[in-house]
Amino acid sequence: MEKVTDIIESIANEKGLEPADVKERVKTAFIQTAKKLFGAEYSYDSDIDPQSKKVKLYQKIQVVSDDDERAGTDSNFIALSEAKKIDAGVEAGDEISYDINIENLGHTASQVLARELNYHIQRLLEEKIFESYKNKIGTLIHGTVTKIDADETTFVEIEDLKAHMPQKNRIKGESFKVGDTLKAVIKNVYIDKAQGIKLELSRTSPKFLEALLKSEVPEIKDGHVVIQACARIPGKRAKIALLALSPNIDPVGATVGIKGVRINAVSAELSENLSEEERKNGGESIDAFEYSNKPEILIARAMAPAIANSIKISDNKALVYINSDQKSKAIGRGGLNIRLASMLSGYEIELIETQDAAGEKKVSTEEGLKNLEALFGGL
Repeated sequence: MEKVTDIIESIANEKGLEPADVKERVKTAFIQTAKKLFGAEYSYDSDIDPQSKKVKLYQKIQVVSDDDERAGTDSNFIALSEAKKIDAGVEAGDEISYDINIENLGHTASQVLARELNYHIQRLLEEKIFESYKNKIGTLIHGTVTKIDADETTFVEIEDLKAHMPQKNRIKGESFKVGDTLKAVIKNVYIDKAQGIKLELSRTSPKFLEALLKSEVPEIKDGHVVIQACARIPGKRAKIALLALSPNIDPVGATVGIKGVRINAVSAELSENLSEEERKNGGESIDAFEYSNKPEILIARAMAPAIANSIKISDNKALVYINSDQKSKAIGRGGLNIRLASMLSGYEIELIETQDAAGEKKVSTEEGLKNLEALFGGL
């Protein structure tokens, strides 16, 4: 057999793997081969001889006292008196090793070893790719649409991996066809026993909007501007709270761009695959404002274009006082504005409409959200 160290280096270079990782999988392959050839009930170990650069495979047997019942029932144990016949210096608790030479077992053993090596190297490769993509969850990727099934799941090829985007992860009203280039974020990574590594993609996640902004706005990409909070009703409207890490940067101005060129480019990307009817409705508009760590200020900004007179926080509820003429703006079309402000801030928002000095009129978030649920199926 070719020197194992040379094989390890060759595999590592070809597959882009660490030699130390390949070495461990080669040792595992030899152990698994021994189990299949001689029996899984025995205990094995393997190592690589630094001088011969070949794999040493051996069976391990533990020495136990003569009155230990395992010596007579388990082949992985040997009584001390019997062990001393092999090695007079052994004591209870020691291990005796028997060398195994697979090369002497012929063609069948070689075939088993080859299959085991291939299997374990493939698993190592999958694990490395899996970890690589696991670290990319929430990041933007590009792929080519290869299929759309009866359930409207969109299948995408990304490099040599298979990805899919369920209908629920697709913006309502958009469609794709085979051959289209699709942009999305990685939502989940998992291993399918039959098909290997699979990626689940999403275009409805707030992370998709954040990734598009990062690709369009240099200040966000470079970390000078941070998206502190983001809320979306996909295909309809979104709100983002921005924080500048430098006093010399206007986070909203940098994100919107001159004459809105940057944020409009992101909106256009979100609307690119929408139906003509959905585009006529304006697609997904994006409200950008400066973040504040004071919830009252954050909520006031998130309620724009409505103007709040005052805001009171009570536990997880925010009481927002508005003039009567601000009610429709505060709720927004189909309840979008108040819902997004609530999603972004994390507070349940209750509007208190001030009519006049005679009293106050409460407008709960439920009003307007009925239309929202009708539109989006209980988002």
